[in-house]
Amino acid sequence: MVFFNLLSYVLVLLGAVNWGMYGIFNFNLVSAIFAGPRTVGAIVVYCLIAAAAVWLIVSPIITNGMLKLRGDRVAKAVKET
Repeated sequence: MVFFNLLSYVLVLLGAVNWGMYGIFNFNLVSAIFAGPRTVGAIVVYCLIAAAAVWLIVSPIITNGMLKLRGDRVAKAVKET
């Protein structure tokens, strides 16, 4: 689950940067990479970013309000004998 949270976080940030560039400079990075806004590659990227955003909304609901971005690293207590 940590992997999907990190991947979703990165994809949503890239989508936000793309929207910011489009709003400020009228330049769509995804369209520039895939040579058009309605090409198969661009549509796949847009769908992945949308799915990542939905995951970031649903994931804290599933895990009782926690969005884990790190694995559970619990230090083992050393037993003194």
